[in-house]
Amino acid sequence: MTEATDLFVVCRSCGSEVSKYVTECPYCGERMRKRAPKIARGQIAGGGPAPKRKTRKTRTAAASGRPVVSVVLAAACAVGAVLLVPGVVSAVQVGIVGPIEGQWWRLASASFFADNLWYAAVGVAAIVLFGGLIERRHGAIAVAIVFALAAIGGMAAAAGLETVPLALGANAAALGLIAAWAVAPVLETRRGEQPAGDLIGAGVCAAVLLLMPLAAAEASSTAGAAGLVIGLIAGAVLARR
Repeated sequence: MTEATDLFVVCRSCGSEVSKYVTECPYCGERMRKRAPKIARGQIAGGGPAPKRKTRKTRTAAASGRPVVSVVLAAACAVGAVLLVPGVVSAVQVGIVGPIEGQWWRLASASFFADNLWYAAVGVAAIVLFGGLIERRHGAIAVAIVFALAAIGGMAAAAGLETVPLALGANAAALGLIAAWAVAPVLETRRGEQPAGDLIGAGVCAAVLLLMPLAAAEASSTAGAAGLVIGLIAGAVLARR
């Protein structure tokens, strides 16, 4: 006999064939057994192997393993610093040096130029590192948006709030990227989880950029603070995703 015959028993009350895994006859309600027999692991009631569970592949927003956009933005800042220091480009033309006087495009260009190479180097390193972390987790578009919002927002704050505005360099953009990245590890720590990243290192980098106005006159503290706040807001939005 095949194994199929062992899967059914005959009800003593109505004579119907019912599954041996039930405790009551579904036709007459007669009690068949006190409890159903145990099903062996890997088997189902029909006698075959249990179907494999489909593993749900979680998709992250990370577009690729290489932080292309972050490297491009950092390279643009590095090139701008090299062009500005030898005098190829004038700070008045590209940065927030005094009143804007309708030249609103300087809000975007100011972050890509710096008159102090050490100041530029710190910003470039922060953009590559923390921009790359954001790009791997959330994708290229996310890091581009955070950079743009922090850079332009920081320069706009310097131009609008400072009496004699002077703002050049990527401190606002870099602080925005650091803050946007740090939100997720902070939330993980609050939940009692192991944070996926070095918050102490991020704090040191942020502190260096916030103190950079002491070493470089064109590093605006107003722009840096505004970029930090914008980054925290952007990080909260990304964390909800």
